[in-house]
Amino acid sequence: MTTLAQLRKAALSYPGTAEDAAPGIVAFTVDGKRFASMGDDGLVELRLPASDVDELLAAHPTARGAAPGGVRVPIGDVNGQQLNHWVRRAWLAQAPARPAARVAAGDAARPGEVGDLPKAIGGPATRALAGAGITTLAEVAALTDAELLAMHGVGPKAVRILREALA
Repeated sequence: MTTLAQLRKAALSYPGTAEDAAPGIVAFTVDGKRFASMGDDGLVELRLPASDVDELLAAHPTARGAAPGGVRVPIGDVNGQQLNHWVRRAWLAQAPARPAARVAAGDAARPGEVGDLPKAIGGPATRALAGAGITTLAEVAALTDAELLAMHGVGPKAVRILREALA
């Protein structure tokens, strides 16, 4: 079952994301714009482009339209992979152009072809780092293991390989 912890991890993996908590709701914003939130009622609200709203409504019978550009869906009706996809789409829709373009460009990153990052870290970690604008080992050196692990796609194995490459 998908949880608030998974929503939090997905949302906070994108640059410039802030978490705001108020009684009864946890919201995630980028550049002051809310892109995802969840209330005590267990409904996740995502702010999406119109085409994505239609797609999400069609894919989940329990989803309902919300404020302009918003969709609300029970968190238990969305698996973790779907949640990651929709949170990403919501973040891209609300993020400033430059960070959004950088994250989108990270999708095309291939292991061994981004700066001096080692090929052995694999595709997901390469895309996560490139999407965050990190393309060199020198930039990796400035990050803690916790910061690296917070990026969706960077796991313990990739962190180990990066630290070995830095040694």
